[in-house]
Amino acid sequence: MGKKVKWSWTSALVGAASATAAAALLSAKPKDPTFHLISINLTSFKVNLPHVDAELILTVHVTNPNIAPVKYSSTAMSIFYEGSLLGAAQVKAGSQLPRSCQVLKLQTRLDGVELAHHAGKFFADVAKREMVLDAKVDIGGRAKVLWWGHRFNVHVDSHVTIDPVFLDVIDQENKSKLHIFLP
Repeated sequence: MGKKVKWSWTSALVGAASATAAAALLSAKPKDPTFHLISINLTSFKVNLPHVDAELILTVHVTNPNIAPVKYSSTAMSIFYEGSLLGAAQVKAGSQLPRSCQVLKLQTRLDGVELAHHAGKFFADVAKREMVLDAKVDIGGRAKVLWWGHRFNVHVDSHVTIDPVFLDVIDQENKSKLHIFLP
């Protein structure tokens, strides 16, 4: 007959816990972050003929639903009106903790000359107090889980309806798509 093997409940529990933790980490599917425009504040209106520029601060609420902290690089969010590039908001490089929310203040510059190309539509929007803007941004960075770092890219498309008189956010639809680059 064979040797008698000594059974250890401690070893069995440690092995089961390790296997469960490894399975949870490997099966944790990354989730898309969420973005929500909270407010728009006009900081300056510059008239330097023939240029007219408006500077704004966009307050954006960002949620990282993932188990990994992220570091992201600086980028610019393009803002469109009637399909034309109206301006850009600067996103500074930064980081965000796992499963957390944070508020970003984005400095934005809008080109009044470009808006003037759509003067008829713009004044109609002001009269009905609803203006539709679209925005697009690609944010790249790194996420680190345990000792592995992975590059990622998040593409965000936003469709926002604002009151052009009081700059209130009336409605918005934000879609983000996370892409992780595996080594």
